[in-house]
Amino acid sequence: MPDSGILPAVLKPASRVGRRLRGRWVSPLLQRVLLVNALPLALLLAALLYLDQYQNGLLQAEVTTLREQARIYAGALGETAVRDDGTDLPRLVPDLARPLLRRLTEPTPNAQAKLYAPDGQVIADSRVRQGATGAVVTEPLPPAVDRGRLLGIVGSIYDRILSWLPHGGSRPLLDTGPTAAGPDWQPDVKEELRLSGTDQSRAMPPYIRRTSDNRLLVTVAEPVQHNRVTVGVVLLTREAREVDDSLLAVRLSILGLFTLALGLTVMLSWYLSLTIARPILRLARAAEHMREGSGRAGEVPARLLARHDEIGELAQALADSARALWTRMDAIERFAADVAHEIKNPLSSIRSAIETLRRIEDPEKQRRLTAIIAEDVGRLDRLITDISDASRIDAELSRVATERLDVAPMLATLVEMDEDTRDDTDPRLVLAPPEGATVVRAVEDRLVQVLRNLIGNAQSFSPPGGRITLGARQTGAMVEISVEDEGPGIPEAKLEHIFDRFYSERPQGEYFGQHSGLGLSISRQIVEALKGRIGAENRRDEGGRIIGARFVVRLPKA
Repeated sequence: MPDSGILPAVLKPASRVGRRLRGRWVSPLLQRVLLVNALPLALLLAALLYLDQYQNGLLQAEVTTLREQARIYAGALGETAVRDDGTDLPRLVPDLARPLLRRLTEPTPNAQAKLYAPDGQVIADSRVRQGATGAVVTEPLPPAVDRGRLLGIVGSIYDRILSWLPHGGSRPLLDTGPTAAGPDWQPDVKEELRLSGTDQSRAMPPYIRRTSDNRLLVTVAEPVQHNRVTVGVVLLTREAREVDDSLLAVRLSILGLFTLALGLTVMLSWYLSLTIARPILRLARAAEHMREGSGRAGEVPARLLARHDEIGELAQALADSARALWTRMDAIERFAADVAHEIKNPLSSIRSAIETLRRIEDPEKQRRLTAIIAEDVGRLDRLITDISDASRIDAELSRVATERLDVAPMLATLVEMDEDTRDDTDPRLVLAPPEGATVVRAVEDRLVQVLRNLIGNAQSFSPPGGRITLGARQTGAMVEISVEDEGPGIPEAKLEHIFDRFYSERPQGEYFGQHSGLGLSISRQIVEALKGRIGAENRRDEGGRIIGARFVVRLPKA
């Protein structure tokens, strides 16, 4: 079978796709589906893990509770541990303040309270006591809770990422900077006392920081007053483990839900890939088999053709395209064989005439042989012209856009042109009144070519002075154009073949070789390219006698 290049050119890209995708564990389509499905989940996870407002709310509640506790301490110290003899300013008594401060903080093991004098000196510390031997012992805060190495790494990564995110123009309550790295950090008490003494309504701000050993510490300061005179400052520090526990629980819940959603997304994406990517790959392999010549019997899998979705439509389109291409290939083969056969006849005649011309010397016979050669050359020229026209019709009609055409004025113009050029003995064209709307979508030049071929064919078979009737009418969704003559009609056995390529049924007395036999074939090719149909039948009288032929062109109405 000769390779025309049409089928490989169409199906070769699919073959390359099939080889490129074959053997991959994750197809590019699955990668894109996973990316599209997982990206919103990742963005949602980032948004949910960005818990500044939730964390600040917990810290604000912690600060409020701790401040109330500090105010109780300050009130108790102001009433109990102050000496006021009326001759001097009231002042704190360290021996009274130390045991009282320890008793106040005993119910809160995670807290540390310090009492400062107005000059900034530490008067009492709840974590400092005197031992039995008289030595001073400092009890540190309980060690930080170890939540495991993995959670620690996750928390540190999260805190670092959180520090890079915008905070709406306001600084977060939690301070993780290097200046707040130690648990023994304390504010400038003297400055705070000066500011609070200047503005009595001003509350000392809380101090919240995370230490280097991953402790979240909250510190509040409250002035100790006696008779509205500030005699010191209580600094209360507590480890906010409940805040960390709440944040950890929320983050673990979010991560668990994200993991579950991600797993479902991967499974659904994989399922989507199985229902889309793999069928497309199977179609690509089917196209490859077709390109190699093994797909004529229907290589597209039946399971894909049975699907009622876009993949099924694609598979059906591929199968239809393959059948159309094979049909075109077969037509090209037949056309090439017919062309070779039709060209061979005049070439054989020319070769025979030339060989005979070399052997004879009679001038009269030489002129006759020369005339035969000229006639065969003219026949070859007409044949090649019609073959060229037939070969480019499909390509031309596929590029040219159709337009709305009214058939009735076109037929009237053809009748007027024939009336101006015909002889008295030539058949006469008659236009029948059109019936209904006769507007179609077609290419004007090619539709005129079809009508000229049909009219020329009718003129060849019509008797001298006969009549050829042109008509157009609307029948449903189609417009019928008819050409009727008064000739001998068409032999019944030839009705199915008159549109075949190179078929020629000429009237008696016409010189052989005047027609190539492609006129009606080209007409059918044009009409079918315009989504229409063409047919022929015999006209009969009431007695059943043939009184002529009728050619009918049916085109979709516009």
